[in-house]
Amino acid sequence: MTKQAHSVILGAGPMGRAIAQTLAAKGGNVTVITRDGRTIGAGIGSAQADLSNAEQTIAACAGADAIYHCAAPPYHKWVAAFPALQAAAVAATEATGAVLVAVENLYGYGVAGTLTEDMPLSATTRKGALRARLSRELLAAHASGRAKCVAGRATDFFGPGVHASALGGRFWSALLAGKAVDWAGNPDAPHSFAYLPDLAAAYVTLAQTPLAWGRAWHLPALPPVSVREICQMATPDGDAPTKIRSTPSWLLRIVVLFQPAAGELVEMRYMFDNSFVVDQTQFDQTFGRQDRDWGTALKETLAWWDAQT
Repeated sequence: MTKQAHSVILGAGPMGRAIAQTLAAKGGNVTVITRDGRTIGAGIGSAQADLSNAEQTIAACAGADAIYHCAAPPYHKWVAAFPALQAAAVAATEATGAVLVAVENLYGYGVAGTLTEDMPLSATTRKGALRARLSRELLAAHASGRAKCVAGRATDFFGPGVHASALGGRFWSALLAGKAVDWAGNPDAPHSFAYLPDLAAAYVTLAQTPLAWGRAWHLPALPPVSVREICQMATPDGDAPTKIRSTPSWLLRIVVLFQPAAGELVEMRYMFDNSFVVDQTQFDQTFGRQDRDWGTALKETLAWWDAQT
């Protein structure tokens, strides 16, 4: 796939924008499709479509060589709305002959610990079971010859512009203000986090490597650390104590009455109460290991958040 190939991004959340910017920086022909047709940035085209509607999505993706499925419904509407989004993306891929790069997470395994790609998708949570089902359906579409597909499974990510994340707006704004950080989990449990620009580059690599298609890959993450260690690394002196308040599950169940998305965190709590480490050996062995630096990621993220105040 040459840099002149036409890449279509479905959705303009942080991941969609990051992939579009990565492609545009390399001189790619990029179009971002959203419900409102919003403009993303210089050198990036835009178009409007209801991405849960197959006919509209097919029309918007005409001429695409690669389609990046980054669209996602509000967190509390996942189970109801996600299937239609994937069905439309697969239909567009089938109609255009493009490769579909699916942005997935690790919910489908349903367990903590060290995760590898050969583990079964055995999740029983509502969102985890849905993710497992959608992943199976995506790869079945490839295996049957209906569509060319590849899935990139990413852990929790952070970076400039990432608001709705475990390491998102509430976390960084509290840390920068010297306030206590609220954390829904064990602040001393090792956890794999990924830096958004690293993930965007990895998704582009999958799209441009036909030998990678037809399977799921664990995408690159930074070395696993605890949230307490992140707070220490992010403070000016490196050892300044940061108060971390662990949010109990019962409180999240109360908060859901006012913020529906918060209640959806309860069933995913196991990921943050326990060690949660992503094994990315297969990606590194196939595409070459890159040094991934917490220092650079934190510096760029903190600078971005500091500029928002």
